[in-house]
Amino acid sequence: MKERTKLGLMAGVFALCYFVPFGDPKVRSAALESFLMLRDYAREHVLACLVPAFFIAGAIAVFLSQGAVMQYLGARARKLVAYSVASMSGTILAVCSCTVLPLFAGIYRRGAGLGPATAFLYSGPAINLLAIVLTARVLGWRLGLGRALGAVAFAFVVGLLMAFLFRKEEAERAAAADPFGGDGDGQPISHTGPFLAALVGLLVFAAWGKPKEPVGFADAIWRVHWPLAGGFFLLVLLLARRWFSREEREEWVLETWGFVKLILPLLFVGVIAAGFLLGRPGTDAGLIPARWIEGLVGGNSLLANFFASVSGALMYFATLTEVPILQGLLGQGMGQGPALALLLAGPALSLPNLLVIRGVLGTKKTLTYAGIVVVLSTFVGFGFGVITG
Repeated sequence: MKERTKLGLMAGVFALCYFVPFGDPKVRSAALESFLMLRDYAREHVLACLVPAFFIAGAIAVFLSQGAVMQYLGARARKLVAYSVASMSGTILAVCSCTVLPLFAGIYRRGAGLGPATAFLYSGPAINLLAIVLTARVLGWRLGLGRALGAVAFAFVVGLLMAFLFRKEEAERAAAADPFGGDGDGQPISHTGPFLAALVGLLVFAAWGKPKEPVGFADAIWRVHWPLAGGFFLLVLLLARRWFSREEREEWVLETWGFVKLILPLLFVGVIAAGFLLGRPGTDAGLIPARWIEGLVGGNSLLANFFASVSGALMYFATLTEVPILQGLLGQGMGQGPALALLLAGPALSLPNLLVIRGVLGTKKTLTYAGIVVVLSTFVGFGFGVITG
């Protein structure tokens, strides 16, 4: 870390301690809420979601052949294949906007093109099959269908726009990559395929959320999700010991630790900031009152849809929690259009998520990515409100 950055951080902490009026009851409540949100995040998401995701990212970096990544997701890969693989990943990864970050960083650093990588970044939390089914069941089939179609289309459009807007930089990045040197590294696909599948199985079942209604397939999986996750964990250990050398396993752990150091500190800072400003989902203890948000998203104006998109882009939603939150907002008079806008922007973006993406892509690409998602969500939500209104 540069000395100037260290000085800036110390000055920022000093200013925060000096100027923030912690004597005000509302500020004290928001400060407590920020740490309660961090506690909830640590309890509910770090061990079950983030830890497996970090190990998947480390495995991609060490075991997956760079040639394989370049073939399917690289800048020179066939666009239909690359964007289809990236965009449909969310149907099997029931993850939130923060859990997807290590996976995104792993494939991007391994050589995936900016377009497919950002399509994956959006699709991971947005095209969540369980969330789409729950949306249709709780909020109505029209919102469920609108979310499903919009999320799949968004993943393609977001990726294509990012690739087009930064095509010059991507061309330079692709030219700098060795088109031949990556083909022989990593493990054979007969090893990496089953091993990564076992890690994904561990992530999916460890992160399996409890359904709102104790019936159906989702509840049946919930009742046995820990034994299933344990089975995949044992399979991961067995395959790692059988197929990879001790040196490779140590390199895997070191790469995983590298992703932890890159992502986790920024993530925790972002969660604290989101909790301080907006409070935990379902509470009104943040610095910004919930009634302000509810009052601005009624009807179906472009402003209401834009505000819903921006609010969703800053708020943190744990997997599936956006549905009961929106149920409450709709009960307070939120329009159908803004509801879809928030569903399309919220699960894929958050303040913690954006801080980490900036560390991987830089400020310009991060703001562009967020801007594309917000603008698309605004206009699609507005159009949906006109059609259903």
